[in-house]
Amino acid sequence: MSDDWNIRTKLVHEGTRRSQYNEVSEAIFMTQGFVYDSAEAAEARFIESGDDEFIYARYGNPTVAMFERRIAALEGAEDAFATASGMAAVNGALISLLKASDHVVAARALFGSCLYILEEILPRYGVDVTFVDGTDLDQWQAALRPDTKAVFFETIANPTLEVIDVNAVAALARGVGALVIIDNVFATPVFSRAISQGADVVVYSATKHIDGQGRALGGVILGSREFIRKTVEPFMKHTGGSMSPFTAWIMLKGLETIDLRVRAQAASAQAISEALYGADKLSKVIYPGHAEHPQNALVKRQMGKGGTVVALEVEGGKPAAFRFLNALKIILMSNNLGDAKSIITHPATTTHQRLSDEQRAALGISPGLLRLSVGIEDTDDLISDLKQALAAV
Repeated sequence: MSDDWNIRTKLVHEGTRRSQYNEVSEAIFMTQGFVYDSAEAAEARFIESGDDEFIYARYGNPTVAMFERRIAALEGAEDAFATASGMAAVNGALISLLKASDHVVAARALFGSCLYILEEILPRYGVDVTFVDGTDLDQWQAALRPDTKAVFFETIANPTLEVIDVNAVAALARGVGALVIIDNVFATPVFSRAISQGADVVVYSATKHIDGQGRALGGVILGSREFIRKTVEPFMKHTGGSMSPFTAWIMLKGLETIDLRVRAQAASAQAISEALYGADKLSKVIYPGHAEHPQNALVKRQMGKGGTVVALEVEGGKPAAFRFLNALKIILMSNNLGDAKSIITHPATTTHQRLSDEQRAALGISPGLLRLSVGIEDTDDLISDLKQALAAV
């Protein structure tokens, strides 16, 4: 493949491995294991496998390798390891690195399952975790210690859409030798420049924009070749969180169109935020690309665009939010995001319902807050649907 190719070309062709049949679409190698020509060849492969040699599907597979190569090219990372889900990627990136007595600093505003790993699982094994307001650099500075092993945050917080300065936090982390691990789902691989901005490890739920059509669970961990192959791969292949070949094929098909989809979704999200800003019955419209977002200047510098998710806070709390949701005709109620279909959810009763009222309030998740993942439907139709639902409130 050519380093001179632009992203859309790489998203169609990068990493392709063709069989003897020279197929156009990538082949799905649906096999658990691989045959060796001799006992000596088997022994040699278990000692060290080449780039085009495989042992067992949990360790690696040609279809999975194609996906890993392609997403790494998109992200600008040296290597990638594909996982069974987004949370397998988050868990694998953290637990493969950490041990008892290590210290982690994490942003407080996180997806519920990420919070569970940092609040519940890591402390069970002796890892000390300190939470900070991710937008406050003074808090990051104060929390970092000489024994801090890693920092972890979502570049855009789920669901309140706060944006963290990757370059600034990375500079602070480097000062104590800590690894910078980020969940970059809301930024998307299309708008991400996280590696060049100082992130050491980038994690995605491929279930979201990478698949983009609600078909399969998947995840990926991206970073240096040494981190992926010496730290992540041994942990993942022995604990069983690897991606299946069929899922990898679905994700390859998703990558072919991700640039087109995400740019269209972001343009619609921008238009929706502007059409609804200041509307009656909405106390807040939160969108990183909107001029009134508190980190809008950072968003322009860090991503260029505001992403595909808009948060709406309906006046009147949960009852009003539920009336709004139940009046929608095009936009679907579900708890995924990044889909070609527009999807809306009520975080307080779904994705973040495990948290106490006090925890949700501290994170800005009010009873009236809704998270809207904008799809690829006609923008005017989506705006009309949202406005008629507001009228029903």
